[in-house]
Amino acid sequence: MIRIAHISDTHITGESAYKGYAYDLIVNDVNRGDFDFVIHTGDVTNQGLREEYERASYELGKIKKPLVVIPGNHDVRNVGYKLFEKFIGPLNGVYEFRDGVVIWVDSTIPDLSDGRVGGHKFRWLKARLEEYSEKKFKIVAAHHHLVPLPDTGRERNVLYNAGDVLDLLLRHEVSLYTCGHKHVPNVYRIEDMVVDNAGCTSCRKTRKGDVNSYNIVTIHDDGRIEVTIKRVTGDKVRKEHRPIKPKIFVPRGERLLRIVQMSESNVSERMYFRRKVLENAIRTINEKLRPDIVIHNGDIVDMGIERYYEKAYEFYEKIKAEKLVVPGHNDITYLGYDLFLEYFGEPEIVEMKGFTFLPVISAQYETPIGVVGRIGQRKIAKHLEEYRENFTVVVLHHNIVPIPRSREVGFLEDAGDVLRTLTRGEANLVLTGHGGNSFAVKVEKTPIVNAGSISWELHRNPFGNSFNLIDVYPGMIVVFEVQATWGSGRLLGIWKVKGPFTP
Repeated sequence: MIRIAHISDTHITGESAYKGYAYDLIVNDVNRGDFDFVIHTGDVTNQGLREEYERASYELGKIKKPLVVIPGNHDVRNVGYKLFEKFIGPLNGVYEFRDGVVIWVDSTIPDLSDGRVGGHKFRWLKARLEEYSEKKFKIVAAHHHLVPLPDTGRERNVLYNAGDVLDLLLRHEVSLYTCGHKHVPNVYRIEDMVVDNAGCTSCRKTRKGDVNSYNIVTIHDDGRIEVTIKRVTGDKVRKEHRPIKPKIFVPRGERLLRIVQMSESNVSERMYFRRKVLENAIRTINEKLRPDIVIHNGDIVDMGIERYYEKAYEFYEKIKAEKLVVPGHNDITYLGYDLFLEYFGEPEIVEMKGFTFLPVISAQYETPIGVVGRIGQRKIAKHLEEYRENFTVVVLHHNIVPIPRSREVGFLEDAGDVLRTLTRGEANLVLTGHGGNSFAVKVEKTPIVNAGSISWELHRNPFGNSFNLIDVYPGMIVVFEVQATWGSGRLLGIWKVKGPFTP
């Protein structure tokens, strides 16, 4: 068994923002505990100034355990990354422990709050994961959060390439990703990986009146990972993750429902719209796949003008299955909001065969940035509770988790709160369609599937234009991505799910 104390965001300074008594309380708690080592995930200082680093060096010396320290965005202000190396240690590195390894990587961008693990650092991280692939437990530590966090206000200051990093960690079977940055303690399970966010150890800037805290991570020999959020008030919140066994599933029983999911057709007269690809996909859907329902996750037209909507309506009227279309940000440009309602109607709840499809409008006028809003979140929570006996599918345009090959700038500005609403409400499936690339991942008990572009040339998918085929079996969901031109497929995800159809 390995026990780790995870602290973050100390913001050591001579100013009133630093709460030295909270730091000492937590450090004394750590020193008295049976911890194998300590991870500090950044923002050691407040402004990256020399006098702050000098004091930080003294304060960190109070910790009488092996210590791994990662730079944060505040540490690299004022060229503070040079002082970090002088007073604290390397910006990137490896710490080995029994049966495991900690690989820490500098995710900061000088003088910006946003982060990035790009270029050389991404390749360095990949090389280290391959080098230590035989380790039973692999921990990656950085400052910036990997998935949206609740209670952080507007969703910004994320890793620009969070989707690529998330995909890399999952492919290399990383056990734990640990980070800080937003001063909010939080724990998520993403597939078979635990994402551990620490709150702030000794800064006054806490969220919604919270107090200072640190996280206790316990890694058991059988693969179980426990994370306990411990506040200076003594309050504790504990979460445990048991590894997925087995990791290969076989569907059993008859298929209950078939969904075709598509996005970003962007019907238009522009050269980037691939009309024949869309026609071929619709023909394949009608003649070979025969789904129960077709979901379009937005950007059905390239611009909200009438002749584009007329063309889009002609295309999608050919689909024989029931349809549910939610608007994307392109759909409501210009006169698009009124035209969408005229041609496709107000998205309404669809019920069939014990399944309930809950549409959510996230698009806003004239901007790719989306929002659900506090009222919208309460509405989602209410519907998830109301239809708890059914298999619930939430449908919206904007992606909630980061997408590979896409620059993540927080396109859904309240993604953290929305993700919490969906996972707490145990939505059985979430379908999104922003970003031009397909991706699927399970967060807590909720699979989240993003569709790539079905017929728009300007996409980010090496697989080409595509749509998703989702089959639901008793206790299981299987998702394939289908190449829209050739019809070849690849597996995006397969998950066991709990719900009304679990055998």
